[in-house]
Amino acid sequence: MTMDEIISFVDGLGAVLTVRPAPGDGSPEISWGDTFFSYAPDGVAPATAQPFATIVTKDYPGDTASALSRPDTFRVNIAAGSEAFLHWTGHAPREPATTEVDFTAVDTVLAHPLYGSAGWLAVVNPGPRTEAATRELLGIAHRGARLRHERRAELRS
Repeated sequence: MTMDEIISFVDGLGAVLTVRPAPGDGSPEISWGDTFFSYAPDGVAPATAQPFATIVTKDYPGDTASALSRPDTFRVNIAAGSEAFLHWTGHAPREPATTEVDFTAVDTVLAHPLYGSAGWLAVVNPGPRTEAATRELLGIAHRGARLRHERRAELRS
């Protein structure tokens, strides 16, 4: 899967605000080239919710385990939730992995190197082995973000 294919797929889920920081838009330089997906039926970035998925194209300070500095390497990060996390990793988000994890592995669904304890999964360069899973997990994350949005809206009304 290319980044553009992932962006197109997520945009097609509906009510998604896709933010692609770039020079001149006021975003921090470190975020340029990355992509952030939020559930936003009104088209406005939610003030109280994090994106439900991101695509990062480079290592960030404190987040270098995936070695995204390699050429043509990116990572899809997905707020998949506890159930999907358990299915893909074999342990609950707050439990330690029972085996060593190679966060540089490509085309493999893994716990996110930093946010796994919050139920986030990651895929470096999704390919033939993980394309269907990546799409499914992005759908799960989108539904979760939609449900959270709806609950917050009910509380406000």
